[in-house]
Amino acid sequence: MAKKPNKGTFDPKVFLATINGGRTQLKLKKNQAIFSQGDSCDAVFYIQKGKVKITVISTQGKEAIVAVLGPGEFFGEGSLAGQPLRLATAAALTDCDIVRVDRETMVRVLYDEPAFSEMFVSHLLARTVRVEADLVDQLFNSSEKRLARALLLLANYGKDSKPQAVIAKVSQETLAEMIGTTRSRVSFFMKQVSKAGPD
Repeated sequence: MAKKPNKGTFDPKVFLATINGGRTQLKLKKNQAIFSQGDSCDAVFYIQKGKVKITVISTQGKEAIVAVLGPGEFFGEGSLAGQPLRLATAAALTDCDIVRVDRETMVRVLYDEPAFSEMFVSHLLARTVRVEADLVDQLFNSSEKRLARALLLLANYGKDSKPQAVIAKVSQETLAEMIGTTRSRVSFFMKQVSKAGPD
């Protein structure tokens, strides 16, 4: 049984480090795969440090980045809903520290630990809101606005954690995949912003 967190100071990073069994600490290098589309869906992951990109590949072989996640976020939750195979690929966008929690252990902890369950449900709701915002962004906003939003998300703008003055190095090709445009368009937009300078 895991140690009980103190009320009002619940820290999932500390809590996950105290779970007895069913978890593995992973240290990943940039671009290292965590799981691939089609793999068995048997665990949930928690990002302690770094950024992770979630991608999907169509039957025609086209790849798209559907999410970039950072510290304090979970991914791979489909295993909890009985999803047998991974629908996406997860890879380290930067060097990462990640906790892998077996599905059975995660289910037990969610059942046994109300503070953890509350935090996890809040995470799922926030993820749902973000996915809806991403969809609206793709459908209605110009590629310039999508790029601006992607850069703000990468810098943690609008999150509880402090925005990062310097975001992780992300290639223009990766940014293009995130917003659904070409690398040359991203390059053009970035040059325009650079020329304009700060207001």
